[in-house]
Amino acid sequence: MTRRVLFHAKRFDVEAVHERLPDGGLLERHIIRHPGAVVILPLVDENHICMIHTYRVAIDRWHLELPAGTLDKGLPPEEMARLELLEETGYRASHWAHIHTFAMSPGILDEKMHYYSASGLVDGRPEREQGEQMENRILSWSEVDRLLRDHKIIDAKTLVALLWYMRYRQHA
Repeated sequence: MTRRVLFHAKRFDVEAVHERLPDGGLLERHIIRHPGAVVILPLVDENHICMIHTYRVAIDRWHLELPAGTLDKGLPPEEMARLELLEETGYRASHWAHIHTFAMSPGILDEKMHYYSASGLVDGRPEREQGEQMENRILSWSEVDRLLRDHKIIDAKTLVALLWYMRYRQHA
């Protein structure tokens, strides 16, 4: 397989990849190379979680999502999760659990999302990066269920994390 970088951005590259097919032919594919990311489920207590209400310029709208961040500082995923939780929400957690690692869109993107739950939260002041427009929202699980059912949560990583936790939380 040969690779050629077509575009380099701050957080990802786009490569042309030539894949050898079983019949001997070559197929060019375009792949987005991404360093990976973390998503965190902040468990405020047994019945409440913290989400962020944030503006995303790519979709030109405000919406709810879980705190998350790109692995762009050379830190291992759990360290990055701790940093992102503090930066985006102000919370520090005394207990961390790795829940799952999943591929975001493996047809075109190699990004792996490392999913953690954080509990034993201690409130603090967020240290948001320039341009991060967000505020904390504390929601009950019944509110989350309603938002999911009513199609109000549209962020893929947040959908995966919430639905996984709601289904399997006794195993986390």
